[in-house]
Amino acid sequence: MDFSNKTALITGSGQGVGEGIARAIASYGGNVSLVGRTLSKVESVADQINQDGGSAIAVECDVKCNESINKSIKATLSKFNSLNILVNNAQEVPLGNILDVTDESFINGWDSGPLATFRFMKACHPYLKGGGKVINLASSSALRPDSKSYGAYAAVKESIRSLSRAAAVEWGPDNILVNCIMPLAKSTGMDWWMNEHPDEANEFLKTIPLGRVGECKDDIGEAVCHILSDGMNYITGSTIMLDGGQAYLR
Repeated sequence: MDFSNKTALITGSGQGVGEGIARAIASYGGNVSLVGRTLSKVESVADQINQDGGSAIAVECDVKCNESINKSIKATLSKFNSLNILVNNAQEVPLGNILDVTDESFINGWDSGPLATFRFMKACHPYLKGGGKVINLASSSALRPDSKSYGAYAAVKESIRSLSRAAAVEWGPDNILVNCIMPLAKSTGMDWWMNEHPDEANEFLKTIPLGRVGECKDDIGEAVCHILSDGMNYITGSTIMLDGGQAYLR
């Protein structure tokens, strides 16, 4: 895996899975544009990547704002003169029972997830033509046998899968590959939940065949790099589980 002279834009990359993916791509020589709502977070990650010999910039971006999206793409191109990889990771999470989820929470989940993914993909399309790759983040929440409190979140994440499949089919002639991943990783939220609810966390771990939650860089980021590698150039329109075997994709 060699991403030298390639540039990746990763949304929500100031922490968690987005950070893990960015660090992994940078470790294989890729330029990374770290896009996030909180500038201090993406700046911190970018500084660490650069100190380790990588190539990174931090870009403040509200993915719910189309103008902000376009500015982040412009900043990426201005710095690196190319855009070869797009990773749509940012997502506000509308959790709760159907009667409890507010319109505002659901709309924010939609705007930050499928609508932002839709906008980023369209805006990046001209630069991805001829070999670009897109990784969109879905969720196994839609596969849960007990979907209580996950309905709104599953709905927005499944929308991303539908958009991704359509883009893969429509953009195949442009040689743009579009795939989804469903990761299970030690994100900031997952770490907090496991520390606060150890008994529930132990029961949760029993549902994972490999018996552990994935590391953001070493498990999720590295897997994404494999998907982005030249050896995977015949895979598009797919959803790939990165969850230790927990979910069953039907």
